[in-house]
Amino acid sequence: MPLTHADIAAIVLTLELASLTTVVLLLLGTPIAWWLARTDSRWKQPIGAVVALPLVLPPTVIGFYLLVSMGPHGFIGQLTQSLGLGTLTFTFTGLVIGSVFYSLPFVVQPLQNAFESIGRGPLEAAATLRAGPWDAFFTVVLPLAKPGFVTAAVLGFAHTVGEFGVVLMIGGNIPGKTQVASVQIYNHVETLQYANAHWLAGGMLLFSFIVLLALYAGRGNQRVWQ
Repeated sequence: MPLTHADIAAIVLTLELASLTTVVLLLLGTPIAWWLARTDSRWKQPIGAVVALPLVLPPTVIGFYLLVSMGPHGFIGQLTQSLGLGTLTFTFTGLVIGSVFYSLPFVVQPLQNAFESIGRGPLEAAATLRAGPWDAFFTVVLPLAKPGFVTAAVLGFAHTVGEFGVVLMIGGNIPGKTQVASVQIYNHVETLQYANAHWLAGGMLLFSFIVLLALYAGRGNQRVWQ
């Protein structure tokens, strides 16, 4: 049985969500990972624990608190309403915010590991050549940390594609607006349309396998050349 129009719309929305979320995660996660990799502050462990919370918390817990905070009586909801933006619940923007929080550790941790593996030597060498902190970061750190950025981007994108609990809590199930592929699979199962569910679930399974295979193959090739 081919994919329905609603299935295709859910897939397109999922890819849009994952793409935008990945960009935001890289922009937000890079300074966080850099700070965690370099700091000796006493706040390193607590902040690292907060970033890693989505790894252990049930998605419904995260989705519930985001739903409450972005609702009309939550602090985020009150702020957005005061700015004339309304509430972010049951909107695509709300999905992006929830996805960023839920997938944050999948981007921050690979980047942090990449930054820590560089060490201080290259930066000290750059400083002896009179390179400023920003110049050293963009010309030395970023090229050396490229594998970490690739891993972070792939994991962030793939993890966002597979979200269910968080997006369902925040976005609900609005066709064309917040109905992503994982929620559409749930709809098919709930209405006993198992053939349709197989098409979507099988596609996501194949996608996940290909993404991880490409990621591990890239790591293997990198070790060979090293």
